Amino acid sequence: MEKTIAAISTASGNGGIGIVRLSGPKSFEIINKIFIPKNKSNNIKGYTIKYGNIINPENNEILDEVLVSYFVHPHSYTKEDMCEINTHGGIVVERKILDVCIQNGAELAEPGEFTKRAFLNGRIDLAQAESIIDLINAKSDKEAKESVKGLKGELSKKINDIENKITDIMVNIEVVVDYPEYDVEEITNSQTLEKLNEIYNLLQDLEKSFDRGKLLRDGIKTVIFGKPNAGKSSLLNAILNEERAIVSNIEGTTRDSIEEYINIEGISLKLIDTAGIRKTDNEIEKIGVEKSKNFANEADLIIAIFDLSSDFNNDDQEIVEIIKDKNAIIVLNKVDIIQENKIIESKLKELNKPIIKISAENKQGLEELYKCIVDVFSLNNISNDNSVLITNERHKNQIRKAKENIKKSIESVQMNMPIDISSIHIKQALEDLGEITGKNASEDIINEIFKKFCLGK
Repeated sequence: MEKTIAAISTASGNGGIGIVRLSGPKSFEIINKIFIPKNKSNNIKGYTIKYGNIINPENNEILDEVLVSYFVHPHSYTKEDMCEINTHGGIVVERKILDVCIQNGAELAEPGEFTKRAFLNGRIDLAQAESIIDLINAKSDKEAKESVKGLKGELSKKINDIENKITDIMVNIEVVVDYPEYDVEEITNSQTLEKLNEIYNLLQDLEKSFDRGKLLRDGIKTVIFGKPNAGKSSLLNAILNEERAIVSNIEGTTRDSIEEYINIEGISLKLIDTAGIRKTDNEIEKIGVEKSKNFANEADLIIAIFDLSSDFNNDDQEIVEIIKDKNAIIVLNKVDIIQENKIIESKLKELNKPIIKISAENKQGLEELYKCIVDVFSLNNISNDNSVLITNERHKNQIRKAKENIKKSIESVQMNMPIDISSIHIKQALEDLGEITGKNASEDIINEIFKKFCLGK
């Protein structure tokens, strides 16, 4: 018999409520041992809640006053009998109730085991299960929205549609191989090539969507970059609306990076304030400068900040060289001191990048900067109700493999190779896609995915 599992499903610490979850064939049997409802009826109906006390059956000690939710199989999260004990939030009382569940026949759940059972019992597929953890870990509104679309099965439907197109091709090929006398090979090759090209384009569009999906999942890695005293830390503080970074007139104050997250138009920005770029003999500051350059090379976006009140020097020129081929917004700071600096502005216009004038000190120009970021990444169009975005690296890799196998099959048809040779690569593409939804996923892959879940989910 399948074991009955139990775990605390709410975050550790004090709170208004806590939830201890049970799932498996003995769920109701265990609850009947440890729960005394105010209404003594033993009739258990799904989607009902009973009020009463959790007790320790050994001594009838009341552990907490609770609400117990009942879910009768198959209409539950796991498609098994389930109970959720809604306790007062507090780690001591939650652990006591979990202990008494285990003492009366339950076993402690592994991380993600409730969702794993939902997958194994066919309520959700593997891609939907991964969307659950994406939703839990979402750092922005749009990332959460895309995770909900995955949970609803929109990616799975897209993959299934492509799989059906591939299966249709396989059926036609098998007919040709088994009954060659009823087919004209040239016609079959022509039709197969047309359908394979259609599938290739669908897979390519999905793979390309990962670039946008990655922004949703990981946020836009944004480096604030400039020479000392240009106003990098002041800009960070202004954006965060708090004194997060030390601001000083002494050059080289920032020697290590500071990282914070903000949201713009529902997208997360990972802001990194870096050490000022300049020539220095200080060994510690040199390390900071090198780290700044490395961050700039890896960034999705560089906010290159220049001081309007200073002269354009070799340090500024080095910054220009670093950002010229990168995705960057140029920020001219200290308009509260000076409105323009023709020398600096003329040199920077040559880069053909967006230029914003601000005063980090007075928080002037920030809205224009935000709008520029939105425009640069087309954030308003990054996700819409009709599109499916790939946000998961594993999904992207499987789609890439499937695309490569479809490409090989196209090449074999174009070279007039026997049609059954093409079928080898087409079958493999089908296998590649099946690993996304879990149809062909190995036990090791499945276990690795569910290890990422928290206990109780």
